[in-house]
Amino acid sequence: MALEIFWFSGSGFAWRVLLAAELKGIDYASRLIEASAGDHRTPEFVAMNPRGKVPVLRDGDVVVTESLAIIAYLDRLFPDPPLFGRTPEEMAQIWRFALDFDNYAAARFSDFVLPIYFDAVATSRAQIDAALDDVLRELATLEARLDGRPWLADEYLSAADIAIYPFVEGLLRAAGKPAAASLDLSYMPFGDTHPALAAWRQRIIALPGYESAYPPHWRDAA
Repeated sequence: MALEIFWFSGSGFAWRVLLAAELKGIDYASRLIEASAGDHRTPEFVAMNPRGKVPVLRDGDVVVTESLAIIAYLDRLFPDPPLFGRTPEEMAQIWRFALDFDNYAAARFSDFVLPIYFDAVATSRAQIDAALDDVLRELATLEARLDGRPWLADEYLSAADIAIYPFVEGLLRAAGKPAAASLDLSYMPFGDTHPALAAWRQRIIALPGYESAYPPHWRDAA
């Protein structure tokens, strides 16, 4: 039986897992589920992940939750190309970047973009403004890191890049939403304000399998 990946379209955490699977050329069964239909609350799904969250990977009797754990599992099963480094030092650096983002920045990116996605700017303005300050600081940190280098953690693509990219892309999608028109989005135009990040983004977009992992409802709404 092929690996199964359960995911929501547009979930940054799920998208990073799909990117990893596509980059490695893994044969997997895509299980797109709908949050609006309550698919993540069915008995079958909750038996796999009691938290009712995506992504979830099922490999026969093995079930793995949490996106970084899934990527690490895939990296051990399919080691080429390596996403968590070739040496202990590289592995530690990659984990540091990925966990630093997840622990300190990912929630702030969501606090900023979700009210825009769901047309709730008017009722969430204080949250948006506070989150944007944190988002801008994180973008500045990433921009400085990428100045003069192609990838975040090392000289080659790693799980750190795949983990952070979907959230940066989410900011750009949010900027194009009508609900964002009243906001001062100082990170736009992105190529001018963050040229190193913009070039990094284009390198990721050019990766093999990128189009297959792209959130389908984003494409349909384009």
